[in-house]
Amino acid sequence: MDGVGNSMQKKAAELERMAEVLVTGEQLRLRLHEGKVIKDRRHHLRTYPNCFVAKELIDWLIEHKEASDRETAIKIMQKLLDHSIIHHVCDEHKEFKDMKLFYRFRKDDGTFPLDSEAKVFMRGQRIYEKLMNAESSLLQTREEEGVSYERTLVASEFIDWLLQEGEMASREEAEQLGRRLLEHGIIQHVTNKHHFTDGGLLFQFRMNFRRRRRLMELLHERSRVIPESQDSPFCLRKQNPDSGNGSFLSVSPTKEIRVVCVRRSSMSSSCGSSGYYSSSPTLSSSPPVLCNPKSVLKRQVSPEELQSPGGAFIKKTFTIVGDAVGWGFVVRGSKPCHIQAVDPSGPAAAAGMKVCQFVVSVNGLNVLNLDYRTVSNLILTGPRTVVMEVMEEVEY
Repeated sequence: MDGVGNSMQKKAAELERMAEVLVTGEQLRLRLHEGKVIKDRRHHLRTYPNCFVAKELIDWLIEHKEASDRETAIKIMQKLLDHSIIHHVCDEHKEFKDMKLFYRFRKDDGTFPLDSEAKVFMRGQRIYEKLMNAESSLLQTREEEGVSYERTLVASEFIDWLLQEGEMASREEAEQLGRRLLEHGIIQHVTNKHHFTDGGLLFQFRMNFRRRRRLMELLHERSRVIPESQDSPFCLRKQNPDSGNGSFLSVSPTKEIRVVCVRRSSMSSSCGSSGYYSSSPTLSSSPPVLCNPKSVLKRQVSPEELQSPGGAFIKKTFTIVGDAVGWGFVVRGSKPCHIQAVDPSGPAAAAGMKVCQFVVSVNGLNVLNLDYRTVSNLILTGPRTVVMEVMEEVEY
């Protein structure tokens, strides 16, 4: 993987992380106002408007199950303080303390540091809300390169809308705004192949600003590295998610692994070629079935064979939006990697991914000559939405 690609992925991950903190903080602020936790308070004959008491807020977080204990609640609020979302009303404390101290959201007193990054995210959120509330046909299901994409924007129509809404004064400025929204991970081209331009290309919002964020998410970094000592392939879906019934485990080329998944009732209970076991739709006391997780490939192919003009392979592009526990597929092999397993109830399956497909690119970076560990790391250290090009053998 080249250094430029690494740098781009790292920057994208940092921007997405910043956006998540800003959005999560704003959602909390609105909830606290609604619950009257934020209000004007008096101390030593002085009134402090729109503030909350740290000790009372920690009680609120535990009561509303946003934190399991006081120590965790302090860590959550310290994260918001470190990102200048909140501050002590007199700026005398740089640490969030479980005491009767007054803190305030900077957005409530006009001291929020509106640097260029924050302005883009706040602008993107406002535009997103206006589009979602508007009675227009701007967001539609459309096709590009024979693939259907939901809730897409045509770039030129989006620019028309920005001008009509008074968001921008000229097409040039509107196009520049579109480019900034893309660079900050708020929107993306449907196949991640193009930058934003005033034309007929399709774009989607990568960020769902309305998704209810759990405050605990602030304490969990998304960038993860695969330990080199691991023998099993990396499954791009978390182990031990919040709901233990839906865990999807990776498979090893040398070991048999117990894999238990709760699936929809339409799935049969069988151990298929994809290397995982689908159980009945409810948990039972019966022991899990052991599957032999050997490679699903009938034969290995070379990058040259995949790219041969008029060959037996066709290219497909998938946009996969990770859910709370990941993307739901397993990458195996090397030069090129292939899809070893797909969780039938996961995001990858919903996007159309299948086993035996060969991975060509990830978020625009060619990975034909990389191994599965490197490809998995590339996906995990990138944004939540991953665009993958694969090659699939044509069935005659």
